[in-house]
Amino acid sequence: MDWLKELLKKLGVADTEIDKIDAEVVKELPKHFVSKTQYNEVTEAKKKAEKDVTERDKQIEELGKTAGLSEELKQQIQALQTENKEAAEKHATEMKELQLSNAIKSALSGKVHDEDLVAGLFDKDKLVINDGKVVGLDEQLKTLQESKAFLFKSDESQQQQRQTPAGFRVGGGGNPNPPAATATLKDAIAAHFQK
Repeated sequence: MDWLKELLKKLGVADTEIDKIDAEVVKELPKHFVSKTQYNEVTEAKKKAEKDVTERDKQIEELGKTAGLSEELKQQIQALQTENKEAAEKHATEMKELQLSNAIKSALSGKVHDEDLVAGLFDKDKLVINDGKVVGLDEQLKTLQESKAFLFKSDESQQQQRQTPAGFRVGGGGNPNPPAATATLKDAIAAHFQK
């Protein structure tokens, strides 16, 4: 993550702090973002699926235009076209639901005690996706914060959570006077038993 190190250097952050920040970002980043390779794979798969559906629809239309088709075959073609249309509508609905869910979870990230519970309180029918932005999300979030404040973390607990990372802390809680680095294991054991 050289770009992050360079950015922090420009801001005047000390090298020791940059390494700490970089280590924390490397641990947390996969929890909140999708890697570029995963994104590219999904995008390519989506493009291929859309291309396949378009080609299939063209094939069905061409079959329907062929002269001398029996009524039964025409009905089958119409049934397939109807199924394709329904599948496309279902896909669009699922994509909208996914976008809304992701936008809600992103807006709630780190602000609530239980993201899934609070996300269920949003009225998705009142949310509208417009140019990739979710309209009405901020209003519902503000209303929930006012009416059900107990579900949201206080500003103090959010700051404390950011300042105290969970997990192992180097040098924390150990011997305040560690033995010299040049001491051997034998010397350290002997020193311990002489106390």
